[in-house]
Amino acid sequence: MAKRIYGVFDDEEALMHAIPLLKEKGVVCKDVQSPFPIHGIESLIGVPRTRISIASFLYGLTGTSFALWMTWYMMIYDWPINIGGKPNMMFYMNLPAFIPVTFELTVFCAAHGMAITFLLRSKLLPGVTAPIPHPRITDDKFILHVDVKDESKVNDVAALIKSEGASDVLLKSMQFS
Repeated sequence: MAKRIYGVFDDEEALMHAIPLLKEKGVVCKDVQSPFPIHGIESLIGVPRTRISIASFLYGLTGTSFALWMTWYMMIYDWPINIGGKPNMMFYMNLPAFIPVTFELTVFCAAHGMAITFLLRSKLLPGVTAPIPHPRITDDKFILHVDVKDESKVNDVAALIKSEGASDVLLKSMQFS
């Protein structure tokens, strides 16, 4: 069984300063919890670039495709109606009239797809409680997550985190690979 060590920092500057020093000494920093966004922390802990924009594009493309198919099906194939003498047998001739519908369905699908993706990726599902290592994490504390696989090095790593400016060090046993 391995240990997860939480380094509790009072200041984001101390945290930002401690991460490169800990990495130099071989400590793998897994994650950071913060009450507000810290610019530049992603590059320090090695967070890869997100692919969420690709997902958003695909959700929007799905909405656009559905809107175009829906207008073609309703106005050309299923129930063609001659409105004001305008021919509707060709879809491209009527397309400008359906641009607002297409835009709205694109935005609708992209927004709802992104919200659902966020909830699934963040594991914010009904009945799931997030692990909170410190009760003041949403107030003024910054938490550095470090996983230690070798049980004999836990105390050394905890002392190292404390020496780099952490106000408190919390230990938790856990299973991970």
